[in-house]
Amino acid sequence: MRNDVPVRLELLNWCVLVFSFGATGACLWASSHGPWWLRVAGAVAFAFVNFTPFALMHEAVHGVASPSPVRNALLGILASVMFPTSFCVQRMAHLGHHRRNRTDQDLYDYYLPNQKKWLRNVWLYAGNLLGLYWISIPLMGLLYLVAPPVWRSRLFVERVAPLIGFGPYVAELSQLPIYRVWPELALACGYQVAVFWALDLSWTGWLAAQYLFALHWSSLQYVVHAWSPRDVREGAWNLSVLAPLRWLALNYHYHLAHHQRPEVPWTGLPALVPAGSYTPTFWSIYFSLWRGLRPAPPMGAPGNPAIFDSHAT
Repeated sequence: MRNDVPVRLELLNWCVLVFSFGATGACLWASSHGPWWLRVAGAVAFAFVNFTPFALMHEAVHGVASPSPVRNALLGILASVMFPTSFCVQRMAHLGHHRRNRTDQDLYDYYLPNQKKWLRNVWLYAGNLLGLYWISIPLMGLLYLVAPPVWRSRLFVERVAPLIGFGPYVAELSQLPIYRVWPELALACGYQVAVFWALDLSWTGWLAAQYLFALHWSSLQYVVHAWSPRDVREGAWNLSVLAPLRWLALNYHYHLAHHQRPEVPWTGLPALVPAGSYTPTFWSIYFSLWRGLRPAPPMGAPGNPAIFDSHAT
């Protein structure tokens, strides 16, 4: 936990959180009301705007949302209800990602010699490119809400989770105490139900908005890593995207800078990207993933931008 986070940055984060509640609600309302073009616009906007509370939760995960541990956790919990997930679950899972980044346990653009290529392709296409990665998170949250013993059972931890690509993560998450996870998931579920009722949302509008967000979030989680060096710290890219989209994501696209210096808040990431450094586009990496997996190079191998960038050297 950082205790040197400027108070003005914490104030900014709280303002962004308030904006997130209002903006995501407005987008969801638009996706269910009015003419067709407004519903489409609302769903598309939600796909990008809902990344803001996720990015705030990400800041809290690293303890850089507030100098106060209590307020940092509170901000993370409130942001997590819009995702929706449990903050303590997200914190353990994401910090686990930082420990395992680009290792055999956190690798989706390559397949290993002892793995079934078709199963790895399912994880890539269904999970990262077709949105199932995000969809699985609230679904597993619902399972935890209604049946924590099932979620924490040996069958789920040792058989089901590895089959869907979450083996090491679920093994760790199952050790979290129920009294911490369950109330946060209940709060997130209650918020989602309350928003649906208060805004008189339609199932079609709500599902369209959530699925477009699933596509955006799931694909971005691995575009920032695909074909990068097989190195825990260096295995990511700083992406070149339109500035408004980067602002909505609180500079999340500067992901290499984040992995190199995870203790730096979102406002400090741009300064960590050297002028003239290599910053591939989101779309170049995204479309390259649709061409399928490749055999994994050994740990420590450099990145391979030639896969998606013909001008890379």
